[in-house]
Amino acid sequence: MNIFGLFDGQKNFIQRLEQIQGRLHRLALSWCHNRALAEDLAQEALSKAIAKANQLRDPASMDSWLFGILSNCLNDHYRRHKEVLDIDEVDEKHLVSEGTPEEEYLQSEMVVRVRRAIAKLPVGQRQVVTLVDLEELSYMDVASILNIPVGTVMSRLCRARQALKEILLETQPAQAVSNIARFK
Repeated sequence: MNIFGLFDGQKNFIQRLEQIQGRLHRLALSWCHNRALAEDLAQEALSKAIAKANQLRDPASMDSWLFGILSNCLNDHYRRHKEVLDIDEVDEKHLVSEGTPEEEYLQSEMVVRVRRAIAKLPVGQRQVVTLVDLEELSYMDVASILNIPVGTVMSRLCRARQALKEILLETQPAQAVSNIARFK
């Protein structure tokens, strides 16, 4: 490979990192529920990815590789800080949409309820449910990222979904409860 081919490869690598940066931050935020910590974790993961770019064997699996680095960064953070404060403070951005104010309100309430429900899950279940259901990764990719067996991914996901269902049913508004009762 000539020297220009090396620079083109580096340029592609950096461009891919820039493209996934938002997803990395979102995933970190969904795991730790702290914007400042999520930014730090995403930045640390990107920094480690750049430093260890030569360890990426398959460029097609770059997303999974980066999510694995992010997972390790989170685990390192938890090891360094035994007492973890779970801050349930999420600023909602107000976006212009085509829906009515009522629809926007209901949608934002649902988002808050789901985030709070996910925040109540143990970290392992939270990681699995966000990687599978939000990031739409395969069980194999999640197992690789979290360095756990596929069976563990499946059991954590099953428990997480069941727990989310119970939490959301418990915290559901009275009107929705009456609507559900009507359809039974």
